Amino acid sequence: MADGPKIVGPNDGDSVDLGGLGIRFMIDGEETGGQFALVEHPLEPRALAAPIHRHTNEDEYSYVLEGRMGAQLGDEAVFADPGDLVFKPRGQWHTFWNAGDEPARLLELISPAGFEQYFREIGELVSAGPPDPEKRAVISAKYQLEVDPDSVPRLVEEHGLRFGGAK
Repeated sequence: MADGPKIVGPNDGDSVDLGGLGIRFMIDGEETGGQFALVEHPLEPRALAAPIHRHTNEDEYSYVLEGRMGAQLGDEAVFADPGDLVFKPRGQWHTFWNAGDEPARLLELISPAGFEQYFREIGELVSAGPPDPEKRAVISAKYQLEVDPDSVPRLVEEHGLRFGGAK
């Protein structure tokens, strides 16, 4: 748990690039007693952040700072602009993307904390080259994350997106 005030500047914190989706670690769960974690997600134009997935343990809250965010929440596609907050409750199938032609930035609150470590592990896997699907599945299982990789082609086609750094 953090001992006192903390200021996180605009360039502070470790970061990971997953090809279209970035993660800047701002507040880890160890600093909040496991209550929550806060990351920033820069998203390249028209980038799909992830296949449709659902969390067993965490709720996620995406606050749009810049750009336009699209999200699939269950069967519904929604769009959010700067100042909007999108709630993605645990157990709900979802994904999100940059719905615009300019970069986007989101603050992502994860509650309870812990899932931010998933991004670190996936980042290490991706930095070593194209990720082995079996290793990726092991990491997803560790964080009780269900992923539907077959959703990617449909989302890319339906919303005019790209995935995983493809230009």
